[in-house]
Amino acid sequence: MRYFSTRDQAHQVSGCRAVISGIAPDGGLYLPCELPRYAQEDLKSFLQFSYVELAAEVLAFFFPEIGKQKLLSACRSAYAPEKYGMENPVSLKRLGKDLVMLELWHGPTLAFKDMALQLLPHLLTLSLAVVGDDRRALVLTATSGDTGKATLQGFTDVKGTGVAVFYPAHGVSEMQRLQMATHRAGNVSVFAIDGNFDDTQTAVKRIFAEDEMRDEAAKQGVFLSSANSINVGRLLPQIVYYLYAWLSMVREGMLDLEQPFDIDVPTGNFGNILAAWMAKRMGVPVRRLICASNRNNVLTDFFRTGIYDTSRPFYQTNSPSMDILVSSNLERLLFYCLGQDDAACAEQMGSLAQTGSYRLPKKAAAALHKEFFAASTDDAGTLESIGRTYREFGYCVDPHTAVAVEAYRQAPDKILTLVAATASPYKFSSTVLKGLGQDLEADEFLNLQKLAELLGERPPEALRELRGLPVRFHEVFQKDQMAKLVRALF
Repeated sequence: MRYFSTRDQAHQVSGCRAVISGIAPDGGLYLPCELPRYAQEDLKSFLQFSYVELAAEVLAFFFPEIGKQKLLSACRSAYAPEKYGMENPVSLKRLGKDLVMLELWHGPTLAFKDMALQLLPHLLTLSLAVVGDDRRALVLTATSGDTGKATLQGFTDVKGTGVAVFYPAHGVSEMQRLQMATHRAGNVSVFAIDGNFDDTQTAVKRIFAEDEMRDEAAKQGVFLSSANSINVGRLLPQIVYYLYAWLSMVREGMLDLEQPFDIDVPTGNFGNILAAWMAKRMGVPVRRLICASNRNNVLTDFFRTGIYDTSRPFYQTNSPSMDILVSSNLERLLFYCLGQDDAACAEQMGSLAQTGSYRLPKKAAAALHKEFFAASTDDAGTLESIGRTYREFGYCVDPHTAVAVEAYRQAPDKILTLVAATASPYKFSSTVLKGLGQDLEADEFLNLQKLAELLGERPPEALRELRGLPVRFHEVFQKDQMAKLVRALF
């Protein structure tokens, strides 16, 4: 299996090299040269698979050089029941007639990012073994909240790796900040940046693009890689949970094998919903993808108009992991929308870098409009969605999932809809309590306990224990200091 850059299809590497590199030298994102297209007979055979078995089956297509048995072992470790508190790492909850919640947040950091980032360290180390590369990996990560802790957790004390996480100093929840700032592993560094997520992500991409930086790293026996979803090793494992969720709905009698359904995803950097779109191309009978945004509604406007325009205010919202204006993974969809024309894709991304915008050809925009419905809501609408979902179904959602539920309510022509529930409500206790009409306590840990009492549950130990942990990383840096910070880790 070969992988190519979205900006130059002539540049091709193996899957292992794509995972190791993270991003193509020309700044493009790697895509596999083909996707599997499963026949009905294949899909029927998958009905009996556990999550681990299904993950190994799917990933073996994309990484044949690693081999199914090694991938199966990696998946068993990544999705071990003791990490998720249940046999399979995801669960489904049906709410009413047409709404099914795909709970992706049962992992160690209580967010959907665990589903890929518990596996990525295995993919990276296996890939290094395949290509015979014994250099140390320095994994750079820009995060709007959940990716940072999931990366830290996944790479904790993994031999031959170091991790540098950058997050917007005032753009994450308090629990998200503490999850990162108190992390105790010896091979990690965490940096708060005075700026927003787009600032940190742009700076990380710029570091990858610098030949001088790569040369300096190589002299120290280090190479740079990424744990963001720009890395195809992050993206491909996410396809699995949509395939597994669909098979589970078929097993439980919610759907027939050929019956279409919608998938609704709260969207920031576009990786999670892109994985759902790829699952559709692989044979899952998805009718429509619902792209849910908060007040930073650049994607909503894009799917409605065909114009991607970042020249707009940036808002800090109560769904902070979606506070993004430059959605990196959209480039992969753009490549397909442009008829797999790498030169056209490179031109559009150049326009985005230079002017902050690009415009799709009318035919491509019309095709996207058939596949995607896009909707957005503001902070007040998010709080209302939290409260309404609890009143109607007795089900508590975090603010990001609440944005998706509101998008479902706005969508016309409803059919059975699978909503990606992306984080535990306990990670955002204050916001959730507001949505439930409750008064707030003095600090976030009291709000954590109050929410648990309201729901008749115990708060997650992974969050409760943060109160007693020393903060290791507390300094705030400027974005123009990021390259220097990375160099210091060589």
